[in-house]
Amino acid sequence: MLDSVLVNFWRFIQTKTRLNSLCLILRIIIFGFLIISYNKSTSNALFMNLTHSVKAFQELTVNELYDLLKLRSEVFVVEQNCVFLDQDDKDQKCFHVLLYSDDLLVGYSRLVPAGLSYTEIAIGRVITSLSVRGKGLGKVVMELSIKYCHTLFGEGNIRLGAQTYAKGFYASLGFVADGAVYDEDGIEHIEMVR
Repeated sequence: MLDSVLVNFWRFIQTKTRLNSLCLILRIIIFGFLIISYNKSTSNALFMNLTHSVKAFQELTVNELYDLLKLRSEVFVVEQNCVFLDQDDKDQKCFHVLLYSDDLLVGYSRLVPAGLSYTEIAIGRVITSLSVRGKGLGKVVMELSIKYCHTLFGEGNIRLGAQTYAKGFYASLGFVADGAVYDEDGIEHIEMVR
């Protein structure tokens, strides 16, 4: 639909504004903004087939477990160049939010019951695949995570350990910094609570 609007608008501008070069410049600027807007709206077409699930560790299929461990390794170990043991014996006691686009795991988080990592409920291991960054899926993963934390564990505060570069992202979701910046595996973090 937007493409037909663009075409009709361009035709209208061509026929109605043949006044001078200033109008030509204005037409180019307006058309450029429309193209940018069109590209932004169509870039999300990839995610028309988004599905999600939330599963206890024991409910994960072998393929889902492989997908989540692979994505966590791709992001936390390889991409961030951080050698650490990702399997920390907490996964078995947690719930796992899996966001798929068709058969590709594009987002993930771990929902941690109160008392396992912090006294509060926690969200951890929040990631999106590098191939989909900037598409708003991090927000989707977090909104699902917050919703399911309350569904599974009841109302209450939710805590997370945020990498400091993502502090603004988590603040946009209602989290506030709580404590000083600390080093975890060579990366600066700060605890945040909502």
